[in-house]
Amino acid sequence: MSASSASSVSLPGDPPGGRRAMAVWGVGVSVYFVAVIFRTSLGVAGLDAADRFHVGASALSTFSILQLLVYAGMQIPVGLLVDRLGTKKVLSLGAVLFTAGQLGFAFSPSYGMALASRGLLGCGDAMTFIAVLRLGSRWFPARRGPMVAQFAGLIGMAGNLVSTLVLARLLHGIGWTAAFAGSALAGAVVLVLVLLFLKDHPQGHEPEPFPHHGAAYVRRQIAASWREPGTRLGLWVHFTTQFPAMVFLLLWGLPFLVEAQGLSRATAGELLTLVVLSNMVIGLVYGQVVARHHEARLPLALGTVGATALMWAVTLTYPGERAPMWLLVVLCTVLGACGPASMLGFDFARPANPPERQGTASGITNMGGFVASMTTLFAIGVLLDATGDDYRVAFSVVFVLQAVGVSQILRLRKRAARRERERLVASRVETVHVPA
Repeated sequence: MSASSASSVSLPGDPPGGRRAMAVWGVGVSVYFVAVIFRTSLGVAGLDAADRFHVGASALSTFSILQLLVYAGMQIPVGLLVDRLGTKKVLSLGAVLFTAGQLGFAFSPSYGMALASRGLLGCGDAMTFIAVLRLGSRWFPARRGPMVAQFAGLIGMAGNLVSTLVLARLLHGIGWTAAFAGSALAGAVVLVLVLLFLKDHPQGHEPEPFPHHGAAYVRRQIAASWREPGTRLGLWVHFTTQFPAMVFLLLWGLPFLVEAQGLSRATAGELLTLVVLSNMVIGLVYGQVVARHHEARLPLALGTVGATALMWAVTLTYPGERAPMWLLVVLCTVLGACGPASMLGFDFARPANPPERQGTASGITNMGGFVASMTTLFAIGVLLDATGDDYRVAFSVVFVLQAVGVSQILRLRKRAARRERERLVASRVETVHVPA
């Protein structure tokens, strides 16, 4: 039995999906959409933030590093909370926190207060994506998992598009405080939607009760998830694929294009928009391919890493002071594949874990890309300060992290595939031999 045919089996107790599922999931994913707008808002305001708070490259990168540090550190606790409390409570708390963080950033009079606000925003942001993945697994059949995850990523990138196109214009039109405070209203709107309309699961598909016994339960959940090779492979796929685009969009893309490549802010903004649009298109393609051919996950992930490394190598080593526009366009188009490729990490972790561990396993997986992004953001900032803003040297750190990630993917791939086949066979037997 092939993985692709096994993945299409409807298991006992599979939720039905349908319009009701789409409506409820739409409410949940709207929270993630707003969280991504807030998360990426610094990407279009990096140069303004440097002027406003009178800081250099290292201090500027600390904004995003702290935000991602909080995000990554929260992933396992959030996964445990989602498994224990359900999606609605976690998304509600997340919306409160990231809205407060965005408001605090709008009115911060100093670098320290702005830093604390970004940390609070990162805490709320951390509660969104894992909860949305769990919501999808509760409302849609398992065979729809890859498409649901890719659609969530696509909608998140639409949030990035809003910050690139809308927030950037507001920032330069009405000013820092009005732009960030006005955008915070979106957080209040999605909070109301969650409180009024979101349900953790469809009627008749309540999860089996699972005992929670304090610290012992936490240790068991984490240990059991980590023992699965699919969880660890998912983490390294996420680690290796996500960070090149996230670092580019979150902070360093605009300075690289403006300061190193001599582009205007408007042209640089258009290239950042291209990354987002490419992400959305490629996400739909990857979701369709994996839904039909489950075995395509690893080739897609490794192919994305290879293409990204190649384009960065060509761009950074291009003779002359600046790369031509056609090369920057190709680079940004290829960077758009990083987000969809990172979603493939969850397609390794999901089938490796039972329903009661889905949140925890997803949290472990989701740490990967954010740890890599945080490391890269810091390294680029330090290298820029140390080399007098030599972007070629600074961005070379991308290759180091990619090499580390690929080595771990190749180490784990066979064990994960063998274990997944065993679980798929067991699911098939359970589906056919349902106890009376």
